[in-house]
Amino acid sequence: MTGINKEAIRNEIQKNKDEVIALRRYFHQYPEASLKEFETIKRIKKELNKLSIPFVEVGETGVLGTIEGKKGTGKTILLRADIDALELEDATDKPYQSKNIGLNHACGHDGHAASLLGAAKILKEHEGNFAGTIKLAFQPAEEIGAGACQFVEGGFVENIDQVFGIHLDSSVPVGQLVATEGPTNASCDIFKIEVSGVSSHVAQPEQGRDAVLAAASIVVELQKIAAREVAPLDPVVVGIGVLSAGTRYNIVANHASIEGTVRTFSHETRAFVLKRVEEIAQQVAAAHRTDISLFTVYDAAGPLINEKHATELAQQVAAEIVGRENVITDYPKSLGADDFADFLAKAPGVYARVGTRNLENPETHYGHHHEKFDIDEAGLALATEYHVNYALTYLNAF
Repeated sequence: MTGINKEAIRNEIQKNKDEVIALRRYFHQYPEASLKEFETIKRIKKELNKLSIPFVEVGETGVLGTIEGKKGTGKTILLRADIDALELEDATDKPYQSKNIGLNHACGHDGHAASLLGAAKILKEHEGNFAGTIKLAFQPAEEIGAGACQFVEGGFVENIDQVFGIHLDSSVPVGQLVATEGPTNASCDIFKIEVSGVSSHVAQPEQGRDAVLAAASIVVELQKIAAREVAPLDPVVVGIGVLSAGTRYNIVANHASIEGTVRTFSHETRAFVLKRVEEIAQQVAAAHRTDISLFTVYDAAGPLINEKHATELAQQVAAEIVGRENVITDYPKSLGADDFADFLAKAPGVYARVGTRNLENPETHYGHHHEKFDIDEAGLALATEYHVNYALTYLNAF
């Protein structure tokens, strides 16, 4: 114990909870798409300036703030909040409904940004009571897997000892916190395959090279990767969302396009499956005497794997906040991705969850990415406290 009292921290958070709620509602009213969060980050910078927290810009719409403990040097922890919204109408019909037509904070990132700003205020007020450094990452473009990589590739995650992030969760009752060890979210790779053939009249198919048939065969063969090339207990998705080809019913198509995604829970399986996708595409195309003219893979996120000791610490911190009976340690894996995985690939840490479902209010029961998604705002104070207490516990300030 070094002069910070957990009960005092909680009281401060409760005192500031209306301010955090107001910030969340502001962000909700003015959502911005990935890599276009210009007004959002402007407001975040304004709040950091009010708190006298220095920051550096990361890309065009990201910020990394720094709070230096005054009790000396020590470990460095990074706390992360994503800030982008979705291209989706807002059908909540609330006073804080989106004013930006066609955009909606339907995944809770408005609450992520607000609760981290709330935590920043508390942590800054207690900078005289801890040793070490706290980094505050306000990250754009999580929804398209293009934000965390800006921090990593820019060198902003070098010399970081621990990373911590939270996600609000409408499937979890408010008052419950989640910290689950190991893989919790799948990787996400988006691939595109272009097949080139030769046109001919369909009445003379022998004179052509059918890109439609080749592409369809590739799609079928790719499904066999999960069925026959990966262990049944190792979950894998090879999903095809786009198959387009041809210009007219009576022309053998000379071009076809396939777009799909690979999702896995381990780095090794991910590498193997992506390799097999390309090999199968090349081999099937060759069997049809067509060519693969383009094969690309967009790395949206790696598998998100919570480190053992960080998870145990998060569970301990959560239990002190809501009681051990309200800590979920076996939350089901999700094939949805989150680029917080990029931070975890550079430093040990944990991605935790905060319940926002009010069991008596069905308006908080909608799933993420639904146009009526909303939260029980009581979860924001718990998210703030989770950030603060994890950081201070890790830095040995309690």
